[in-house]
Amino acid sequence: MTRPIRLRKLVAALAGGLAVTWVGATLGAPVATAKMTPQSDEEKTIYFLGVLTSRQARELGLSDTEAELMIQGLRDALDGKAIELDQAVYFPKLQELAQERHAVVLEKEKADSKLFLEKAGQTKGAEVTESGLILTELKAGSGANPAPTDTVRVHYHGTLRDGTVFDSSVQRGEPTEFPLNRVIPCWTEGVGMMKVGGKAKLVCPPDIAYGDRGAPPKIPGGAALTFEVELIEIVGSE
Repeated sequence: MTRPIRLRKLVAALAGGLAVTWVGATLGAPVATAKMTPQSDEEKTIYFLGVLTSRQARELGLSDTEAELMIQGLRDALDGKAIELDQAVYFPKLQELAQERHAVVLEKEKADSKLFLEKAGQTKGAEVTESGLILTELKAGSGANPAPTDTVRVHYHGTLRDGTVFDSSVQRGEPTEFPLNRVIPCWTEGVGMMKVGGKAKLVCPPDIAYGDRGAPPKIPGGAALTFEVELIEIVGSE
């Protein structure tokens, strides 16, 4: 088993690496690598703890200075320094801060998504439905359209506004199957407008995707999503 001192060094090094990476990425500077690379499963698990902490902190929209303060708090606690902060006082304050910051981040994401959707709706060949779904046919299919109660087999590639891939059967190299009435409304509607063998781009407003809650950690609240979907087969019906 890893000794405590090794664990402390690992997390401290990770904290330093996260600080450099985070601040460097924010400022557009070259991103430095962490001083340690986890090797064993135990070390990778501890590293993942740092990753989760970073993800949660990112959701607060921390400034560079605030990120450094968070890293300093981690270092001080790991070093066993006396922390003169009352948990009963500051834990509620942290919850309040998280709620306030989340609201700000959410409103910004929704505003940016609105602009993204407006631009997407103006692209050549785009069809905007009453729900706000923007569908662009990439390849015509043939035959019947799937009903909401049908199970379909598809290939898909999902991205955020900035092109970040959050889910992709294409990258996994394996199509997936699901009933159309058990997915997000954007998919129920959009895939239902397609024919077998066809391929389309679906741009989904947050209201018919994952809404204000999002699907953490990959999909933020209020996010507009883009899917490229190929309808391979209608497998059956309920």
